[in-house]
Amino acid sequence: MASEWQKLDEGIRARVHPTRKHGVKPDLYFVLRFTVDGQKKQEALGWASEGWTLAKARAELAKLKEAARTGNGPATLQEKRAQAKAARDAEKSKPTISVLWETYNEAHEGRASSYTDKSNIAPILARFAKATPDDIRTAHVDSMRRDLEGQGKSAQTVKHVMGLLRRIIRYGAQRGLCTVPDISKLHFDMPKVNNVKTECLTPEQAKALFDALDADPEQNLASLVRLALATGMRRGALLALQWGDLDFRTGHITLRGEVAKSGNTSQIPMTAAARVILEEIERTASPYVFPGKKGGKRVEVRNFTDRIRKAAGLPADFRPLHGLRHTYASWLASSGKVDLFTLQKLMTHGSPQMTQRYAHLADEAMKRAASVIDECLDLAANAEPARPAGAKVTKFKKD
Repeated sequence: MASEWQKLDEGIRARVHPTRKHGVKPDLYFVLRFTVDGQKKQEALGWASEGWTLAKARAELAKLKEAARTGNGPATLQEKRAQAKAARDAEKSKPTISVLWETYNEAHEGRASSYTDKSNIAPILARFAKATPDDIRTAHVDSMRRDLEGQGKSAQTVKHVMGLLRRIIRYGAQRGLCTVPDISKLHFDMPKVNNVKTECLTPEQAKALFDALDADPEQNLASLVRLALATGMRRGALLALQWGDLDFRTGHITLRGEVAKSGNTSQIPMTAAARVILEEIERTASPYVFPGKKGGKRVEVRNFTDRIRKAAGLPADFRPLHGLRHTYASWLASSGKVDLFTLQKLMTHGSPQMTQRYAHLADEAMKRAASVIDECLDLAANAEPARPAGAKVTKFKKD
């Protein structure tokens, strides 16, 4: 059965579908006929099953005729659809925080900071997903900060969230996607963070940790924790470590720039202790030293580290991988054998200021070293050297 055309009104026709139904009636396909600048036009509206009715078709035709008469707005459905598409495309290319985040995240995927960024982006998108940088004001950011603090978030976490928003905007500006708002409109008043606290194990706590690691059945992950203390490597660097990064001949471990926090490739020494740990790891077909499921990159070890922390009886606020990095640095600084410049290189800190948190430990080591002179003076004062008769002896008195 062929489709039938019906004239429903002046300039409105409908084609009856031979088989398809809209409710109990045949489905209708609406078409408009009209004249623009002396040219006859015929344009399709759509099916009744898509929501078109005679009343809507009349209203649409009236709008087109009015636009053709006044010159305001699209005079044809083709123009109207083209304008709608242009508006949608413009909306997609609009530099909203959501769009800028997708661009930023794609460029930084795989870096050590990407895991934290994905966690910190949630409160930003909840508030600013559809906003552009020009829409955001200092008061808006201050409001987000107060909300986070009201949720009990630490000053460090709040600072990370605010810092991420600032980086996203700056990254977009560097790529020509947006402009950075003037400081009079948008300023980030960062919370003050006490960053001096370090997590350092005592020798007794370290021994308890070693015992817990030795007793755990997951020895490859136990080796990861041991390596954290033996090298001071960051969590992200440990999880991204590949066999190709290890040079057993020269005794170096390469920290690749694409996964390093700083983005720069660097090398640290493979000490004898680190070599033993690495040589005892069970190798698989995966390129990763500590692979995850199906041989891919492992993204989390929290369940394991929490189990080990509890087994070793360590404090609840001790973060094993982060804390062992601090322990590594603290032990070296307090040994009196490692200066802060060398410690900065071993820790792959981007600036000396980051290493200054360990300066007080180095100072204590210097004091112990300087106190050796006390022993020397005491030895000299109590010595009985051969001397001419009648010669005087100068003695140093102890305080």
